[in-house]
Amino acid sequence: MIKVFLADDHQMFRQGLNSMLTKTGEIEIIGEAADGILALKELESIQPDVAIIDISMPGLNGIELCKRIRKQQAKVKVLILTMQADPYFTTEALEAGAHGYLLKEESFSSLIDSIKAVHNGKIVLSPSLQSHVLEDAVEKSKQGKDCTIHLTKREREILQQVAEGSTNQEIADLLFISPATVDTHRKNIMKKLGIHSVAGLVKYAIRHGFISV
Repeated sequence: MIKVFLADDHQMFRQGLNSMLTKTGEIEIIGEAADGILALKELESIQPDVAIIDISMPGLNGIELCKRIRKQQAKVKVLILTMQADPYFTTEALEAGAHGYLLKEESFSSLIDSIKAVHNGKIVLSPSLQSHVLEDAVEKSKQGKDCTIHLTKREREILQQVAEGSTNQEIADLLFISPATVDTHRKNIMKKLGIHSVAGLVKYAIRHGFISV
């Protein structure tokens, strides 16, 4: 049995996937969560073989969640299951340590095959993304990586919270830091990205998968 953890903010989809995967008789769902922060908390007490996570989730997006999982539980394989077909997200997910990136438009049998493949240490991509990922890798090698990677882990966390509409105090309470520290991080983020308004940060966050619309 392959032990699987599910993280997706759409409850109906998550429940349906849970039911379908369980019926295969080859997969056991040992936990699930509706957002990135809850997922990380749940994973502190369990050790799945494969974590299936979406890109766009509240609290902590799938890319950041993947990075945390790979850092804290290196044996856990991460399979991104998303509607985001932009090669940018695929490349970011792979750089974050994901073993697979599958679009939700793929068949259920493809999902099962992908779970088995990543469980065995293989890298899996939706067929429609494979050529784009190669092209994106070549382009990045020419132009250099996007400035997002120059943001620290804390800055990426705060960027997502700001884009989701949280106040400095709310972010401070969530991350256990002072509002003044949050404000300093916010200013540093704007300086690094060359963005001078919250609206600009929101647009940037949407474009780069920190939040969904």
